[in-house]
Amino acid sequence: MHEADQHDLIRVRGAREHNLKNIDVDIPKRRLTVFTGVSGSGKSSLVFATIAAESQRMINETYSAFVQGFMPSLSRPDVDLLEGLTTAIIVDQERLGSNPRSTVGTVTDAHAMLRILFSRLGHPYIGGPTAFSFNVPTQKAGGVMTSATGKKKIVKEAIYLGGMCPRCEGRGAVSDIDLTQVVDESRSLLEGAILVPGYTADGWMVRGFAESGLYSPDKPISQFSARERDDFLYSEPRKVKIQNINMTYEGLIPKITKSMLAKDLDALQPHLRAFVQRVATFMTCPDCAGTRLTEAARSSKIDGVSIADACDMQITDLAAWVHGLDLPEAAPLLSGLGATLNSFVTLGLGYLSLNRPSGTLSGGEAQRIKMLRHLGSSLTDVTYVFDEPTIGLHPHDIQNMNTLLLRLRDKGNTVLVVEHKPETIVIGDHIVDLGPDAGTGGGRVCFEGTVEQLRASDTLTGRHLDDRAALKPEARRGAGALRIRGANEHNLQNVNLDIPLGVLTVITGVAGSGKSSLIHGSVAGREGVVVIDQTAIKGSRRSNPATYTGMLEPIRKAFAKANGVKPALFSANSEGACPSCKGSGVIVTQLGFMDTVETPCEDCGGKGFQAAVLGYTLGGKDITEVLGMPVSQAREFFAGDAAKVAVVVGMLTRMEDVGLGYLSLGQPLSTLSGGERQRLKLAIQMAEQGDVYVLDEPTSGLHLADIQQILALLDRLVDAGKSVIVIEHHQAVMAHADWIIDLGPGAGHDGGRVVFEGTPHDLVASKSTLTGRHLADYVGAR
Repeated sequence: MHEADQHDLIRVRGAREHNLKNIDVDIPKRRLTVFTGVSGSGKSSLVFATIAAESQRMINETYSAFVQGFMPSLSRPDVDLLEGLTTAIIVDQERLGSNPRSTVGTVTDAHAMLRILFSRLGHPYIGGPTAFSFNVPTQKAGGVMTSATGKKKIVKEAIYLGGMCPRCEGRGAVSDIDLTQVVDESRSLLEGAILVPGYTADGWMVRGFAESGLYSPDKPISQFSARERDDFLYSEPRKVKIQNINMTYEGLIPKITKSMLAKDLDALQPHLRAFVQRVATFMTCPDCAGTRLTEAARSSKIDGVSIADACDMQITDLAAWVHGLDLPEAAPLLSGLGATLNSFVTLGLGYLSLNRPSGTLSGGEAQRIKMLRHLGSSLTDVTYVFDEPTIGLHPHDIQNMNTLLLRLRDKGNTVLVVEHKPETIVIGDHIVDLGPDAGTGGGRVCFEGTVEQLRASDTLTGRHLDDRAALKPEARRGAGALRIRGANEHNLQNVNLDIPLGVLTVITGVAGSGKSSLIHGSVAGREGVVVIDQTAIKGSRRSNPATYTGMLEPIRKAFAKANGVKPALFSANSEGACPSCKGSGVIVTQLGFMDTVETPCEDCGGKGFQAAVLGYTLGGKDITEVLGMPVSQAREFFAGDAAKVAVVVGMLTRMEDVGLGYLSLGQPLSTLSGGERQRLKLAIQMAEQGDVYVLDEPTSGLHLADIQQILALLDRLVDAGKSVIVIEHHQAVMAHADWIIDLGPGAGHDGGRVVFEGTPHDLVASKSTLTGRHLADYVGAR
């Protein structure tokens, strides 16, 4: 063997990142390796925070110091040795940006290729590719234009075409403002007439209006003349003098439109988001009919189809249209566009359209979109890293995903997959099982070897790998029903449905069949309905489960009462913060165009608190020791007499019930997976007085052994008199249901119909749908 061919392993020695216990692992190259283990056992710490992070860091170091200044700063993982690394391409579950102008077409190459196609072959011809872009406005310019050679030219009314609809600014929707929620016309400005958050009567924002000299600040708004009212609400920017200082004055409505209404709703603080939702009614832009494009861009067509029509098509239909075009002059472009659209279909995303806002995609859909660019890649000997690629996939779709993973491996790449689904675990060439428990009880390698060796092992994963849930011997009977009539949200086709109350109902179907459209369009928002989805938890880098759940406040008060001091001392964001690092625990050093360096604060040892604060204890523990406790340990601590806090015990108990007993109270929220975020929200909302609980794939991120725990929780909710509706693909949950509603038969316009409703027994017996056939195989029905 040639010496160069001997490097067939990725060797990890002494990995200690997060909860890893100094582990050693050998991972074969050019094979599919699956990492398993309970949630919180250290899989992501090994795969993402150690192997992938070091690969990215070493590649970044090959760039010049100037270029590195524009790249994220990556510190070296806590590991003794890493050998045999190759370039790592990470395909994770991070949701795509929710910018209102970001769509499925813009985050892939598909829209760019369509713009080129229409700019070359569209009739009538209206301009270059930017003329079809809803992110580029049409601009007029005048003045002196200087060329690269220094030649000057006077330009008058030069027009640079863009495709952005001027009315909605490329968003496809315009907002109508409810003035009664913005201004109380019975009051004057000095009496608090402006109801916008931050515009207090004695504040600087209102002062600019009150001292503008355009109207009296003591007069009720209802008594303003037409001119004064227009100046107050709608004035264009103008210069005014306030206390002899030249200031720019602008009407209230354009001012709040720029500062709040024009921004991404999810990026706003909670109180501002609530205000915007209260005052703004969003409707389809009447000028562009929601297409985001100018009339000129919509008028240019190929075979009677405009770019707006193309982006509105379901991708399966768009692919058929592109393949049917006979345009030899654009053959290479059509070939590339067709291949991209075919990749959408191969990944099970053919039901999407290119104008679908990227922020509305689930974590699983976002991950599969990120895979697009890699399917046709010519790269080999690359390490692909996937984080639960089967999330959000129907059992039928998982088979297609497995085929794609094997195709990447067969091209000579190393494929590392963090996964819980047995259907994907069994295709692995090599299995690494971490555990045995979560959090501090995990971080060890429990098994390495083949799937057959895993089955014969006595590890938790090995014992549960072939688990198959049995159908309930007798399903509960509903008491009443939640009626849905004429549901036609998105691809739903006038669905009429009675969802039984007082039982566990599972809504299933292939990805894109209309499950979320049915629930969020016809069930969410009703009185007594509590919806727990997988949307990202909002919070800064200082946020953690203790702050997010509200537990930190009673904990701080308990510390304050036990020590006779102020509660603010026990907050790393307030008086107790270390003055050197301001409570963050790290010192950030900016090195100009070189990497930003983060080092643990030497004054507080990375704890974020002043040394004096750590001298105060509760039950023998200081505040950092309490925040470092896992939930299960903290529950016992706060249930004891030494530190008894009933409200904290209640929240910690609910967190244990949803399978988060391994999380530490101070763990940053940014490190939580999508499934962990949803279960954290479930723990909080279980305390709400709802009658119907709706959960969106609560098994996401759960190990095979933990499924029973979530099923027991759902049973307890139903037994307590609640109705539980679950959108789910996991067959164990389907088998445990009292009632199943199956949507389909396909995705997109091929779905949106109820193809089955009844008990799991009836679905398995009939095998009338795709779900029924897979569930019958799962429970062993013949």
